[in-house]
Amino acid sequence: MQMLPPLAEALHAAAGLIAAVLAGRNFDVALARAALPGSLRAATMDLAYSTLRAFGRGDFLLGLLLERPVKDPTARGLLLVALARLEARPDEAHTVVDQAVTAAARLARGQFKGLINGVLRNFLRRREELLALAAADPVARWQHPAWWIARLRQDHPAHWESVLAAGNTHPPMCLRVNRRRALGTPASAAYLAQLHANGIAARALDTGAILLDQPLPVEHIPGFGAGLCSVQDWGAQAAAGLLDVHDGMRVLDACAAPGGKTAHLLEAANLDLTALDADPLRAARITGNLDRLGLAARVTVADARAVDTWWDGHPYDRILADVPCSASGVVRRHPDAKWLRRESDIPGFAATQKSIVDALWRTLASGGKMLYATCSVFGEENVRQVEAFIGRHADARHLPTLVVATNDAQLQHLPDAEHDGFYYALLQKD
Repeated sequence: MQMLPPLAEALHAAAGLIAAVLAGRNFDVALARAALPGSLRAATMDLAYSTLRAFGRGDFLLGLLLERPVKDPTARGLLLVALARLEARPDEAHTVVDQAVTAAARLARGQFKGLINGVLRNFLRRREELLALAAADPVARWQHPAWWIARLRQDHPAHWESVLAAGNTHPPMCLRVNRRRALGTPASAAYLAQLHANGIAARALDTGAILLDQPLPVEHIPGFGAGLCSVQDWGAQAAAGLLDVHDGMRVLDACAAPGGKTAHLLEAANLDLTALDADPLRAARITGNLDRLGLAARVTVADARAVDTWWDGHPYDRILADVPCSASGVVRRHPDAKWLRRESDIPGFAATQKSIVDALWRTLASGGKMLYATCSVFGEENVRQVEAFIGRHADARHLPTLVVATNDAQLQHLPDAEHDGFYYALLQKD
């Protein structure tokens, strides 16, 4: 097959990934199947992620620009990718159109070249008019499905706009220093100095996390391969402190993969820790991460709900119940989820969460603590889930999350420039 110029090649590859997502496939699975070489992979991912974040607007604009829908899924994908690129790089409009038409030569023996050229040039001629229309349409403006917008307006009436805006941005990259291997006191200050010495701009956050000014490949992060640090969102780093672990405790991290919170707990104290996950492949990632960091835990593959298949009958002092959820708080990292997820999925997640925490509660020692955690911003998975749990269990009570300087029994991190969206509720068993 004839090689295309670099931008045309990336546009073509990204169009195929967008077509896969619109057909209902997970982006990460589609990317793995594409088996793109390194340089093309990075450019393609950037184009595809930008397109998925802006899909609500791109789909709206195509509805105005096309007399009838394009049936070929890859041609439609190419139009969406090119429109997103034109919005992001208006100064490169001529190049983007030219390269999109070149990429179209690969589709159906070139029969879409004229269509691609005509639609993109029509967009450029009518740009201001079309973008004004898009700004008046909620889905096109906020680039989230209508049901998603409605839920956020209901659950977060004072912040729904900022949550939606954050969901369309590039996510921040935050590091957690491995206190078991770092030199200097405090460890984060010493490692921050090391980053600066390597020309990497970053700053410390108030819990010792380190926020990079710009995301980097992990191979460019000093000491990453040697286990000196891990990539973990600042919001996710709150879990270990909230759970309040101490040396010698027996701890369960349920639904633990890929192991970031497991590792953080082990860095904080000497624990007898079991990391549980139902997926063998994901459980293997826990082991890999612990090995890199020089940590050890009992990694078990099992369904957290099937307690009798994995529990030895000895109660846990602490349980992290990081349950499966809609991932609505981390959607900027997985923008395909906005369009693959359906509102009808949310009750299903809530039912799974209920069954997991009810099963785990049985394994918690009297006086022990369980931290309920999600990466969701939907109330049905968070505050209403915990309220219902308290109603079912007379021996459960909220504890204030004093570790983060709030007396609230529940903590909802909403996504912003420094962290993703997470929810925590700390529960104690009487």
